[in-house]
Amino acid sequence: MTVRNKEDLEALRKIGKITAETLLCMREAAKPGITTKELDLIGYSYFSKFGARSAPQLMYKFPGYTCISLNTEIAHGIPNDRVLKEGDLLNLDVSLELNGYFADTGFTLIIGKDNKGLSKLLDVSSDALKRALAGVRTGEKLNSIGRTIENTAKSNGFKVIRTLCGHGVGKSLHEEPFDICNYYEPRDKRILKSGQVIAVETFVSTGAEDFVEGKDGWTLRTPDGTYTAQFEHSVIVTEHGPIILTAA
Repeated sequence: MTVRNKEDLEALRKIGKITAETLLCMREAAKPGITTKELDLIGYSYFSKFGARSAPQLMYKFPGYTCISLNTEIAHGIPNDRVLKEGDLLNLDVSLELNGYFADTGFTLIIGKDNKGLSKLLDVSSDALKRALAGVRTGEKLNSIGRTIENTAKSNGFKVIRTLCGHGVGKSLHEEPFDICNYYEPRDKRILKSGQVIAVETFVSTGAEDFVEGKDGWTLRTPDGTYTAQFEHSVIVTEHGPIILTAA
């Protein structure tokens, strides 16, 4: 969507704040011994107080309030009875709707001690998002986002999942502009416009560049057992840089 007026801006800020705070509540509760289903319910308990709704449920009938992925899972993991253990790689992806407005955010963390040696992966993926967002402004090429993410990953010895992308957001969970790639696509001539609302997300990996879909029809995982770290913010494009709606 494109922000047209003060009402749009205020509504997006509101749902962005609820989405960010929901993710923060879940991050704080993510400790060894808790199940992913319990984490999901913690998220639901928080955002439902404001009248917000789960966007994946609303749009796609997803079997959970949030997407929770573990270890070699990349995205769209279904909350269930799996118990978090020391050293697990955990991705939390929260997308919510309120009064017809949507926001989307994601964060990857390590449960307890880093016994898989993945701290650098998380640092690089998080840094890639920060660097990419620093270049989001009116008139810039949309493909500069992917170029920044890919260059940050490669310069640190990592790869990117090329088949998962950022997207437009605001009046729907996924909308134009689609296919905001994690890599440089020179054929993409689109230009960022003032007021555009987009979700920028990184999928930086220790080896994989693609995914396979699980038997549950939802969960995406690496085909080779490597690991991925995803970070995501919903932002509004302006001539002075992005307004980050989902900053906690």
